[in-house]
Amino acid sequence: MPESPANYRLDLHSTLILEDYCARIPVYEKMREVVSDVIRKCLQDNNILVAAFESRIKTESSLAGKLELKGSKYSCLEDLTDILGTRIITFYNDEVDKVAALIENLFEIDWDNSVDKRKMHDLDSFGYMSLHYICKIPENLYHDPEHPELNRIRFEVQMRSILQHAWANLYHDTGYKTGVEIPKQYIRSLNRLAGLLELADDEISLIRKDITDYRRKVQSLVASGNFTEVPLNGDTFKSYLSLEPFKKLNERIAAINQAEIVPANMMPFLRVFLSLGCKNLGDVEAIRKECSDNAFRLAVFQIGGTDLDIISSTVAVQNLCLVHAKSKGAGLMGIKWILDELYGESSNNTIAAERILSQLQKLNIN
Repeated sequence: MPESPANYRLDLHSTLILEDYCARIPVYEKMREVVSDVIRKCLQDNNILVAAFESRIKTESSLAGKLELKGSKYSCLEDLTDILGTRIITFYNDEVDKVAALIENLFEIDWDNSVDKRKMHDLDSFGYMSLHYICKIPENLYHDPEHPELNRIRFEVQMRSILQHAWANLYHDTGYKTGVEIPKQYIRSLNRLAGLLELADDEISLIRKDITDYRRKVQSLVASGNFTEVPLNGDTFKSYLSLEPFKKLNERIAAINQAEIVPANMMPFLRVFLSLGCKNLGDVEAIRKECSDNAFRLAVFQIGGTDLDIISSTVAVQNLCLVHAKSKGAGLMGIKWILDELYGESSNNTIAAERILSQLQKLNIN
């Protein structure tokens, strides 16, 4: 149960502010609900996954303690900008600025009282790194005629990376909040740790940027058809598949029985192509071009005498791999290995491999 303002050691001015706070708790609760909903929706709409999103209303005892120390600094309750506080914790420090840009578009920012503490720490101490915006809810975002103060009261939004958050918690737990002066050797250890965390934060962001640049370069090379310059891996194969390289062969095979083509995941074929000796997308493209006719002949042999009217979109690429493997001397075990890679090891694959090998031999595919 909240204490009576009279139980705190406050002067009359601070007591009036505290009483005003107690009367406005429902307003702050409503603000918290509105601000939290708006921020969560904005992050979701912009596909930004955060490590955590928190909001809180300063407790009565916490506010009383603040007023006891510096109540004369505030002329009224609305001068206190952190009664409602929210915190957005990103996974990476480069996402802090992305989130900040979204917050700037959502709310009215009090730039004079907003602080980028990431730029304020001393050279010998990495300090408490966080970006703090003091905000107001604009009327075009939310307005309640019964509570116009919702658009006047300021609140705080803190933004920091998860490593910055780890450092802030560590500093709070071991630093000034203990009320005990920390020996210099421990302060030095804390600063060294803070430096490692900041370096890790920067390096992770740099690596992410380099990977993004690499993927864009790969996508550009794939789109331009420079396949021999693109090494074969998960990212590049996915980009290659986006061009639908096996579509024409699938359509040609489907036309045998006027069959419907059902989409299926082709990523498992990456392992097969790598095992067939493909080192870049140019090697995959060479197999596609050189083996298409024989892959089609194999499909005719497989389904031409049936009434099969549904085929998987993997038929073309599977037959390409089987034809290429046979042309490179693969026998029964080589054919079975491909089936095992694609569908998991099974005794049924031996039977299927025998049938496929027989078909390839009858078609004189060497």
